[in-house]
Amino acid sequence: MTTYKEAGVDIDAANEGLKRIKKHVSETFNKYTLSDIGSFGGCFNLPINKYKNPVLVSSVDGVGTKLLIASLASKHDTIGQCLVNHCVNDILVIGAKPLFFLDYFAAGKLDNDILENTIKGFSKACKENGCVLIGGETAEMPGFYDDNKYDVSGTIVGIAEKNNMLPNRKTEEGNLLVGLYSNGLHTNGYSLARKVLLSKYRIGEHIDRLGCSIDDELLKVHRSYLHVMDDILDKPWLRSLSHITGGGIIENTHRVLDQGQDINVDWSSWKWPEIFKMIQEDGNIRREDMIRPFNLGIGLILIIDKNHLPDLDTHLKNKNEDYVVLGDVVSK
Repeated sequence: MTTYKEAGVDIDAANEGLKRIKKHVSETFNKYTLSDIGSFGGCFNLPINKYKNPVLVSSVDGVGTKLLIASLASKHDTIGQCLVNHCVNDILVIGAKPLFFLDYFAAGKLDNDILENTIKGFSKACKENGCVLIGGETAEMPGFYDDNKYDVSGTIVGIAEKNNMLPNRKTEEGNLLVGLYSNGLHTNGYSLARKVLLSKYRIGEHIDRLGCSIDDELLKVHRSYLHVMDDILDKPWLRSLSHITGGGIIENTHRVLDQGQDINVDWSSWKWPEIFKMIQEDGNIRREDMIRPFNLGIGLILIIDKNHLPDLDTHLKNKNEDYVVLGDVVSK
């Protein structure tokens, strides 16, 4: 007689995994959380009394082949943080703040140590962003995933005041582009980075040029910009925000401009972090082919009324946040 376990799915291991992650998940709960771990759906009491005209804003994403670096380095506690922060930034550019997050974890063979470390990352980032890890799904899929591989994705739901939503504002010729720095690749460009770097450097090898190993550099946590931006989202001089992900500075920023507009970027106004210089030099890559897949050290771009740069400067100094004026909005 063949059992489900013999077919590759261990329900007892999944139940044990659920017990192990319960503590990490429940640490993110707040007074609006109505459901407990193990329910068929997460329940959240929407704080609509805080808003005049609330709008729910949602986004879903993954972390791509950054997962392969985590697997090669056997370091799984940063992946969940990257995914939460990425999703937080994606709804931030709409003008929304996060309410709750749901995760999906799938593997060929469930390893509860990897599962727990990944969920720890989700929990840590959710707490840092004031977001409830309200639910999720764990799937064991033998034959679909290699036993040593896993995948994660996440869905975030946030809330915004309709009148303050950034897509309702207009960008204008002469608006300034102000860049906030990334701390590395974040979650984009890893297929090219792996092809170049792992052909030359070993996982765990210390790279003097970086001051750390190649895997430590590539597993740096994708920054969340919520705490830098949350108290100026309603400022009328903030015209738009661009989260620099796949497509780089140009393509992502074009998405938030009005018709007939373009951006003028001074590419010499900031220095690329060392990791991007290494990728370009070791891979003999043209600058044009670096600009599209990578953020090149800029994680978020603010488009602002140029007359209010002093206001932004004061705000960012109070947040201990460095910035660079990258260029401006121009007419096509």
